[in-house]
Amino acid sequence: MPVGTAFHERTLALCHSLSYREWSGYYTVSVYEVHHEHEYNAIRNACALIDISPLYKYLVTGKDATKLVNRIITRDVNKVAIGQVIYCCWCDEDGKVIDDGTITRLEENKYRWTAADPSLRWLRQNGLNMDVQIEDISEQTAALALQGPTSAKLLKAITDADIANLKYFRKTSGKIAGVPVDISRTGYTGDLGYEIWIPWNDAVKVWDELMAKGKQFDIHAAGMLALDVSRVEAGLLLIEVDYSSSKKALIPSQKYSPYELGFGKMVHLDKENFIGKHALARDAKNGVGRQLVGLEVDWVEVEEEFDKFGLSPAAPSQASRVAVPVYSGERQVGKATTTAFSPLLKKLIALASVSTEFSKVGTKLQMELTIEAQRKQTTATVVPLPFFNPKRKTALPV
Repeated sequence: MPVGTAFHERTLALCHSLSYREWSGYYTVSVYEVHHEHEYNAIRNACALIDISPLYKYLVTGKDATKLVNRIITRDVNKVAIGQVIYCCWCDEDGKVIDDGTITRLEENKYRWTAADPSLRWLRQNGLNMDVQIEDISEQTAALALQGPTSAKLLKAITDADIANLKYFRKTSGKIAGVPVDISRTGYTGDLGYEIWIPWNDAVKVWDELMAKGKQFDIHAAGMLALDVSRVEAGLLLIEVDYSSSKKALIPSQKYSPYELGFGKMVHLDKENFIGKHALARDAKNGVGRQLVGLEVDWVEVEEEFDKFGLSPAAPSQASRVAVPVYSGERQVGKATTTAFSPLLKKLIALASVSTEFSKVGTKLQMELTIEAQRKQTTATVVPLPFFNPKRKTALPV
């Protein structure tokens, strides 16, 4: 049975919808109000506070900590500075992605590692005979995502940390409400935003300070439904939705190379040996059969198809995680993994995995559309990812 996070006593009082879901054994708010419109608008136009404590969090320390990290992930951690955060993936021996997450280099040989799936056993297996300690700090460290255009101004007002000079994917430290915290300029919304790492027992103090001082910056607590739409706009993947972990795959087609997920830039084949390197070198040389792409659905065609039934289409408010076939003519060439209507872009968009030959930007494909239990098709054009990429995401905040 799920349990509450460190913020549960606060999120429960705000969750008028009583709409929850389970995330890694914790109660997680899907939507606070009856609709997530205000929460989504806070992410894009003000600032939103999201409880991300259910992430798995590990502390890797010891003389061989850097050696272990480099052995597991596809990126070269030797190029990562102290105080820098990287997004990365890690693979099995066949070069298929197990999971993706972030790693923060706290000190020369000290790292905080976040993951969507439990990874402690994998880390410790690969750390055998190394001088390294791997501690699961998931229940000791609470985490909040503060996302949106006014998030920097709010943080500047409540912390002694240097927010003004904090660059994208960097970390700083300071205090909020007297509580020592780490603040990283990271997030899952594709917007200006930060993630705050807090000692579990003092987490509520930080929440209260953010909510109290955040009123002037139009802060809203936001749940998973708003986050889901935002991360699709940002072209960010969700494990077990947009791809399967190779650990859970039942058939070969459910396993993905980093080169099939748009993770190619995160594969550094010139570094020392790492798990899956030989298979990935082969993928880099020979190419892969699939590519992750963005699709933009022709909404006029959708309206025309519905009109044939005497119906009007309703723009879906929630992102759909149901896979939908994608065709080129009569041939199925892939699937849309997550589909969402972007309130900001006023477009129906999707993340999709399609055959490489149909992945070029501008390619016209057809996406399945079901109306009154009848399967129809509508045009979907391959477009660059991310769909939404504001300059404020990476620029120094003013």
